[in-house]
Amino acid sequence: QVQLVESGGGMVQAGGSLRLSCAASGSIFSDRAIGWYRQAPGKQRELVASITRIGRINYADSVKGRFTISRDDAKNMVDLQMISLKPDDTAVYYCNSIYDPAAWGQGTQVTVSS
Repeated sequence: QVQLVESGGGMVQAGGSLRLSCAASGSIFSDRAIGWYRQAPGKQRELVASITRIGRINYADSVKGRFTISRDDAKNMVDLQMISLKPDDTAVYYCNSIYDPAAWGQGTQVTVSS
Protein backbone atom coordinates (compact mmCIF):
# COMPACT_ATOMS: atom_id res chain seq x y z
CA GLN A 1 0.00 0.00 0.00
CA VAL A 2 1.33 3.40 -0.96
CA GLN A 3 2.26 5.69 1.90
CA LEU A 4 2.93 9.38 1.61
CA VAL A 5 5.10 11.14 4.18
CA GLU A 6 5.38 14.90 4.24
CA SER A 7 8.10 16.67 6.19
CA GLY A 8 9.88 19.98 6.55
CA GLY A 9 7.17 22.09 8.11
CA GLY A 10 7.72 24.39 11.04
CA MET A 11 7.17 27.82 12.51
CA VAL A 12 8.66 30.84 10.79
CA GLN A 13 8.17 34.56 10.80
CA ALA A 14 6.65 36.34 7.85
CA GLY A 15 9.21 36.62 5.10
CA GLY A 16 10.89 33.40 6.07
CA SER A 17 11.45 30.25 4.05
CA LEU A 18 10.79 26.54 4.36
CA ARG A 19 11.40 23.54 2.16
CA LEU A 20 8.86 20.76 2.30
CA SER A 21 9.54 17.23 1.14
CA CYS A 22 7.17 14.49 0.14
CA ALA A 23 8.38 10.91 0.13
CA ALA A 24 6.35 8.03 -1.19
CA SER A 25 6.68 4.33 -0.81
CA GLY A 26 5.84 2.37 -3.88
CA SER A 27 5.65 3.80 -7.36
CA ILE A 28 2.98 6.43 -6.91
CA PHE A 29 5.14 9.13 -8.45
CA SER A 30 6.00 7.27 -11.61
CA ASP A 31 4.11 8.66 -14.62
CA ARG A 32 1.87 10.77 -12.40
CA ALA A 33 1.22 14.41 -11.89
CA ILE A 34 1.90 15.25 -8.25
CA GLY A 35 0.51 18.14 -6.29
CA TRP A 36 1.14 19.93 -3.05
CA TYR A 37 -2.05 20.87 -1.26
CA ARG A 38 -2.76 22.79 1.90
CA GLN A 39 -5.61 23.05 4.33
CA ALA A 40 -5.98 25.92 6.71
CA PRO A 41 -8.25 25.69 9.77
CA GLY A 42 -11.87 25.95 8.77
CA LYS A 43 -11.08 25.92 5.06
CA GLN A 44 -11.17 23.36 2.31
CA ARG A 45 -8.03 21.70 1.07
CA GLU A 46 -6.62 23.57 -1.89
CA LEU A 47 -4.06 22.72 -4.54
CA VAL A 48 -1.14 25.13 -4.44
CA ALA A 49 1.36 23.59 -6.84
CA SER A 50 1.53 20.70 -9.27
CA ILE A 51 4.09 19.08 -11.52
CA THR A 52 3.45 16.58 -14.30
CA ARG A 53 5.66 13.64 -15.11
CA ILE A 54 7.29 15.69 -17.86
CA GLY A 55 7.85 18.66 -15.60
CA ARG A 56 4.97 20.93 -16.52
CA ILE A 57 4.27 23.08 -13.50
CA ASN A 58 1.33 25.10 -12.27
CA TYR A 59 0.86 27.25 -9.21
CA ALA A 60 -2.09 28.79 -7.47
CA ASP A 61 -2.12 32.54 -7.93
CA SER A 62 -1.63 33.02 -4.22
CA VAL A 63 1.81 31.38 -4.27
CA LYS A 64 3.17 32.27 -7.70
CA GLY A 65 6.64 33.70 -7.50
CA ARG A 66 7.12 32.43 -3.96
CA PHE A 67 6.78 28.65 -4.16
CA THR A 68 8.77 26.27 -6.33
CA ILE A 69 7.84 22.64 -6.85
CA SER A 70 10.32 20.05 -8.02
CA ARG A 71 10.44 16.28 -8.34
CA ASP A 72 13.00 13.51 -8.27
CA ASP A 73 11.36 10.34 -9.54
CA ALA A 74 14.45 8.26 -8.90
CA LYS A 75 14.03 9.03 -5.22
CA ASN A 76 10.21 9.11 -5.27
CA MET A 77 10.26 12.60 -3.83
CA VAL A 78 8.58 15.89 -4.57
CA ASP A 79 9.73 19.06 -2.84
CA LEU A 80 8.14 22.45 -2.32
CA GLN A 81 10.46 25.37 -1.73
CA MET A 82 8.62 28.26 -0.10
CA ILE A 83 10.02 31.76 0.28
CA SER A 84 8.57 35.09 1.37
CA LEU A 85 6.09 33.26 3.53
CA LYS A 86 2.99 35.06 4.71
CA PRO A 87 0.64 34.40 7.64
CA ASP A 88 -1.97 33.34 5.07
CA ASP A 89 0.31 30.44 4.15
CA THR A 90 -0.31 28.89 7.54
CA ALA A 91 -1.83 25.46 6.96
CA VAL A 92 -1.18 21.76 6.97
CA TYR A 93 0.53 20.84 3.71
CA TYR A 94 -0.02 17.54 1.92
CA CYS A 95 1.18 15.91 -1.26
CA ASN A 96 -0.64 13.43 -3.47
CA SER A 97 -1.16 12.26 -6.98
CA ILE A 98 -3.45 14.68 -8.78
CA TYR A 99 -5.56 12.24 -10.83
CA ASP A 100 -5.08 8.97 -8.97
CA PRO A 101 -4.73 9.93 -5.33
CA ALA A 102 -3.60 7.56 -2.63
CA ALA A 103 -4.68 7.76 0.97
CA TRP A 104 -3.70 11.12 2.38
CA GLY A 105 -0.68 11.30 4.62
CA GLN A 106 -0.58 13.17 7.91
CA GLY A 107 0.75 16.31 6.31
CA THR A 108 3.23 18.77 7.71
CA GLN A 109 2.26 21.89 9.62
CA VAL A 110 3.46 25.27 8.42
CA THR A 111 2.88 28.20 10.73
CA VAL A 112 3.83 31.72 9.69
CA SER A 113 3.69 34.44 12.30
CA SER A 114 3.35 38.12 11.54
